[in-house]
Amino acid sequence: MSLEKKLRNIGISAHIDSGKTTLSERILFYCNKIHAIHEVRGKDGVGATMDSMELERERGITIASAATSVEWKGTPINLIDTPGHVDFTVEVERSLRVLDGAILVLCSVGGVQSQSITVDRQLKRYNVPRLAFINKCDRTGANPYRVKDQLIEKLGLNAVLTQIPIGLEDKHTGVIDLVKMKAIYFEGHEGVEVAEKDIPSELKQEAEKMRERLIDTISMLSDELAELFLEGKEIPEELIHNVIRKGVLSRELVPVFMGSAYKNKGVQLLLDAVVKYLPTPIDVDNFALDLDDNEKEITLKSDPALPPVILAFKLEDGQYGQLTYIRIYQGAIKKGDELYNTRTRRKFKVGRLIRMHASNMEDISEADCGDIVALFGIDCASGDTFVKPGLNFSLTSMYVPEPVISLAVEPIDKKAADNMSKALNRFTKEDPTFRSYVDEESNQTIIQGMGELHLDVYVERMKREYKAEVKTGAPQVAYRETISKKSEFDYTHKKQTGGAGQYGKIVGFMEPMSEGIYKFVNEVKGGKIPTEYIPACDKGFQTAVKKGTLIGFPIVGVKVTINDGQSHSVDSSDMAFQQAAIGAFRQAYLKAGPEILEPVMKVAVDGPTEFQGSIFGSINQRRGIIVSSVEDGKNSHVEAEVPLSEMFGYSTVLRSLTQGKAEFTMEFLKYGRVPKNISEELMKAFQEKK
Repeated sequence: MSLEKKLRNIGISAHIDSGKTTLSERILFYCNKIHAIHEVRGKDGVGATMDSMELERERGITIASAATSVEWKGTPINLIDTPGHVDFTVEVERSLRVLDGAILVLCSVGGVQSQSITVDRQLKRYNVPRLAFINKCDRTGANPYRVKDQLIEKLGLNAVLTQIPIGLEDKHTGVIDLVKMKAIYFEGHEGVEVAEKDIPSELKQEAEKMRERLIDTISMLSDELAELFLEGKEIPEELIHNVIRKGVLSRELVPVFMGSAYKNKGVQLLLDAVVKYLPTPIDVDNFALDLDDNEKEITLKSDPALPPVILAFKLEDGQYGQLTYIRIYQGAIKKGDELYNTRTRRKFKVGRLIRMHASNMEDISEADCGDIVALFGIDCASGDTFVKPGLNFSLTSMYVPEPVISLAVEPIDKKAADNMSKALNRFTKEDPTFRSYVDEESNQTIIQGMGELHLDVYVERMKREYKAEVKTGAPQVAYRETISKKSEFDYTHKKQTGGAGQYGKIVGFMEPMSEGIYKFVNEVKGGKIPTEYIPACDKGFQTAVKKGTLIGFPIVGVKVTINDGQSHSVDSSDMAFQQAAIGAFRQAYLKAGPEILEPVMKVAVDGPTEFQGSIFGSINQRRGIIVSSVEDGKNSHVEAEVPLSEMFGYSTVLRSLTQGKAEFTMEFLKYGRVPKNISEELMKAFQEKK
């Protein structure tokens, strides 16, 4: 088997604080990539290897996905550690777009949490097969059996235990492998020695019962195994592994592993499972669209002899210029090869080719299909496709959510302004969910992102990495405007000056639309508006929906139909019909029952049950609707829908209400109508600002 076929591209995904980065650190250590283990919040001041950004080490969170390559028992593995925080969700999206398999990490106490559900949804969106690893079995309150049940109930996965723990909490010493039926202990310095022993007598019965469940579950996937099981015959180990692999690849099965990454237990067995069960690039179907053939879908083959097809999935501006992370889906590339960017339609030469290890790099001369490597000095955008000149393929890009929060930033002097401009240029290029623009009215620079933490991190990075001292305003919610009823327009734009005038008449109606932002329908008959002016009408309406008249935010959910009009042989022009469309829209908009929409967040709060009443109260005060509440012994999990505008500063309030024992996560859910009293306040504030 060639090296390329043995390769694994895997990611580690999980809810925040489930131990992803700690697990990555152990994987690097056991694969001899690093020679000492550093912790996420390292007392030695070093921090985890994969958290290469100073901010990541201070806060103990992963902000940018980090890529590295390791080797386990002769199998090369490209590993990407992704952030758990929902504000950095695009990092997860872009990583999953290029991965072939994933490890879903769960905390044995917290179980399936809100972000685990989001991550699982993303894995399903990109059809990524996964293994589950129940971490932190050494923690007080650990219950891996409950977590396995949650995988089935909450995520709808066919989860099956392939191991059971030997002791839990402070008595956790190892695991029992249900395929080999052996007790496995992790001995020696940092648990390097994997020792196989007989199963302790007190766990023998439990192990046999759980093995029977495992065989029963996987027998659904193989007639041969089912036959042996029913006849009570010995089932070969190899057959069990093959059936589990088949189930993982078809995404019909999620084998569950367990241990404690922090205490160095269970990591080597998880690496064995990655090699045994997760797909190689050859096992995964990848498609591209042929732009020369009506975007016909083409199946790509993991064959180095074919012409290369490559996706640029992540950009990073480093001290030596732009670094472009790429995944090669087909073909191979060498230094000096010529490639073609199908978006910009430009050719470029492959200069430096690099294999990444977190923030360190290693120069290589060639890369094969399946590889995740990086190129230096290429001018491109995130999501671009590179091919051999002559081909015109495009790989589907990743899903990018819309930003929901904005913040005004102001540099304190000219030097800070120049540095801020450089920083914003880099950040908007690197992160598709981070945007910036200058407000025409206030002349302020506005940055937009996925949440308070998201913007907070970028402001902090401006100060640290670019020495750009900036002042920030209060966070601003990304409201939207919409209409609630049908409304007609009949508008004439007429202007007469010395020479040729401007004339255009548009008649039609606008109506609400449940999905989408804007739709234009042309029903003009008999050439009342000449065909060449129809695009100008559309352009005028598009300009009008960019800014509503209630509070100045974009208008969504509007379908505009034109069915009549008039033109003038001399005075009509594109500009005249654009202006007529803007006037017609404004004429009908105020009669169409305009309303303000606000982003509503899905909020999940986890905390001790004794504070449940206070948590309910704090959500109700914020116009929140409680969707569900689950008590699990001493802890309770509350899910609610709360307007984003009410969530500012909630972390401080929650900490003081619960003595710092509760935590919450939130992600964008939908746009909802703003109550009348708040609508009036927003409109009043907008008029005063004007």
